[in-house]
Amino acid sequence: MRFGVVVFPGTWSDCDFHYVISEVIRQPVKYVWHRDRNLSDLDCVILPGGFSYGDYLRAGAVAGKSPVVEALLEFVANGGYVLGSCNGFQILCEAGLLPGVLMRNECLQYRCQSTNLLVENVETPFTRGLRAGQVLTMPISHGEGKYYADPPTLAALKARHGIVFRYATADGQVVKAANPNGSVENIAGVVNETGTVLGLMPHPERAAETAMGGTDGLLLLQSLLGTLVEDGTFLKR
Repeated sequence: MRFGVVVFPGTWSDCDFHYVISEVIRQPVKYVWHRDRNLSDLDCVILPGGFSYGDYLRAGAVAGKSPVVEALLEFVANGGYVLGSCNGFQILCEAGLLPGVLMRNECLQYRCQSTNLLVENVETPFTRGLRAGQVLTMPISHGEGKYYADPPTLAALKARHGIVFRYATADGQVVKAANPNGSVENIAGVVNETGTVLGLMPHPERAAETAMGGTDGLLLLQSLLGTLVEDGTFLKR
């Protein structure tokens, strides 16, 4: 499977994603500059964490208008997969590829800590290898991770099972104490209507090796590979 990791001015998790894809799951991967528009040679585009364009205006706002993000509209329409983590999630919301917005943490503090995620939707390419109700552990590192959607948008998101992850306790209880940023209904990750665009605030690339504290982040990439590859042969989308 061919991956592309987008690099914006201010991106900081691009190298981590590139390493995990090339050295851990052993798939072809290349860096994609933010001014590039040609994504035709890729199967999945990664929007990594960081502070794209210095988070001017608000997190992800400028990057959401960049040439590469504009090109994602056609890429997704043609069946491509997109994974946005942290700033990548913010960018996807700003670009309208995902519903809702990411706001300043309710505590008004930058939070860098481990979180537990309850898996709610296992019918996406990124979660088909998981179990409903499974709890994953991944770190967060953000100051603007409070997910918000107005009531009609939230209702529509629920109706189509667009909520993929919620912050929870280690035993899967979705409670306020487990919510690190004040996200509405503890939402940590959502998908688009077709399930091909996933955004989440936690960092799966930082939970990809035992030496780094856990490998739950790998499950998302491995699930994605499982939807495309069978006995080494690419399947049609």
